[in-house]
Amino acid sequence: MSVLAKSFSAFGLLVGILLFAASLSPSLMPRPYVVQGALSGFCAALGYGVGVGVVWLWRYLEIPVPRARIQKTANWIAVPLCIGTAGVFLWKAAEWQNTVRNLMGLGPVDSVEPIELAAIALIIFLLVILLARLFRQTFRLFSRWLNRLVPRRVSKVIGGLLAVALFWSVAQGVLFRVVLRLVDTSFRELDARIDDNSARPSDPAKPGGPGSILDWQDLGRQGRAFIASGPTGAQIGDFFHSNALNPIRVYIGLNSAETIDERARLALEELRRDGGFERSALIVIVPTGTGWVDPAGIDTVEYLHHGDIASVAMQYSYLSSWLSLLVEPGYGAEAGQALFREVYQYWITLPRQSRPKLYLYGLSLGAMNSELSARLYDIIGDPFQGALWSGPPFQSRIWNAVTADRNPGSPAWLPRFRDSSIIRFTNQNNALDIPGAGWGPIRIVYLQYASDPVTFFDFYALYREPDWMKSPRGPDVSPSLRWIPGVTMLQLLFDMVIATTSPMGYGHVYAPEHYIDGWVAVTNPQHIQPEDISRLKAFFVERSRSADNSPPSD
Repeated sequence: MSVLAKSFSAFGLLVGILLFAASLSPSLMPRPYVVQGALSGFCAALGYGVGVGVVWLWRYLEIPVPRARIQKTANWIAVPLCIGTAGVFLWKAAEWQNTVRNLMGLGPVDSVEPIELAAIALIIFLLVILLARLFRQTFRLFSRWLNRLVPRRVSKVIGGLLAVALFWSVAQGVLFRVVLRLVDTSFRELDARIDDNSARPSDPAKPGGPGSILDWQDLGRQGRAFIASGPTGAQIGDFFHSNALNPIRVYIGLNSAETIDERARLALEELRRDGGFERSALIVIVPTGTGWVDPAGIDTVEYLHHGDIASVAMQYSYLSSWLSLLVEPGYGAEAGQALFREVYQYWITLPRQSRPKLYLYGLSLGAMNSELSARLYDIIGDPFQGALWSGPPFQSRIWNAVTADRNPGSPAWLPRFRDSSIIRFTNQNNALDIPGAGWGPIRIVYLQYASDPVTFFDFYALYREPDWMKSPRGPDVSPSLRWIPGVTMLQLLFDMVIATTSPMGYGHVYAPEHYIDGWVAVTNPQHIQPEDISRLKAFFVERSRSADNSPPSD
């Protein structure tokens, strides 16, 4: 016990235990005990650091320290009190988790496996403390060396800055950018060699088929899946009891060409070869970080337009979206801009009365990069017709600006913007039919769930309550969720990592029936009756029950 007391700050441990307890409170996602244990370990380390910082500041300001007997008595009171608090929170944790699970239609859990959870938290806590002490030793080493040349206080300031710069450059430059780039490149090489047994199309009108300028294997796993899947004209026709066309899909994999511009030119050439500009609607897709295109987002609009539609997508990485968001938020923007530029420059040369209507689509990181693909001053003279962006990440530029400038009284999780003639928001409950509001020349819809941490993560939650947590809350947000300084931000960060583990229609897994409302508003499909929309929603709900459309690789 004496060794422990000398190695750790008693006050730091007390604050750490309190933040450990606070981390067990609910957030946006139901957390398995492994994730909860890791989160609690980080929160305990954060609390320990805060406690140590308070003690240091107290001594630095030369505030009188209580006598040893008073400190000992306070510790005897505080220790069982904090441990008891942690015990109560562990006991309540299952109940809190069930408030989130119930909202998402998941069965309740009886326990959060407290022993395993605490063991994982302890390991994480010790690792973080070890890293912090390594930083302290680095700081002292720099300070001692500099003290030979400059005054003591100056050496400490410069030593601290050097230590921060060293650790930040290692983390940002080596662990994140270099390693992730290497991982990205390695997956690219691996993807080119993986044979997923998907047969090359025999249809000459499909990418990778006979006569195509694209090699089937170069499309990658995600590209081959996108081309090989999707409804046929016969399936769409059977649903509507009428004639329908085969939707046109084009996908360019990372291995299809060396540079972004070359891949964008390939996309345009293949799209023209396949007849994409002869359809009534054309969608430019920016995939997620892994190259995945959500079937729920594209299959639905292909049905709505009876197959008279084309879509084109271009891969830009193999990294999961949440990794790219934290490390390189602009990752993929260049690819999105290149693809849109090629398609748009050709599209504006076509006669307006016969060319397809042009739309944008993206999910997750794809939504953010799709936002960045079209600059207003480039398209304002001849604009595209609309966009559907689902699960926009918290760093999305336009989404942030619109949400911040929303109409007074509208919640942050479902804003209303100006007269709603250009931008509207929706979620599980269709909120796009706004009385008295008409659409302008461009229709933009954001599909977002209040329980999506990819959208509602906020670095500022470290020290202030996010607007989306204020009343009224979204229908899929636990009423037991409370803002706790420091802890809430870490909870949302961990929620973001597991955002695609939620049931469909919650978190970061978007349901096809909700896409249908968005696509109807954006593309205004002709010859579709309200009863057709209801039947189509029921069809996709039933289909999603028998097939997993969630993005496991993202």
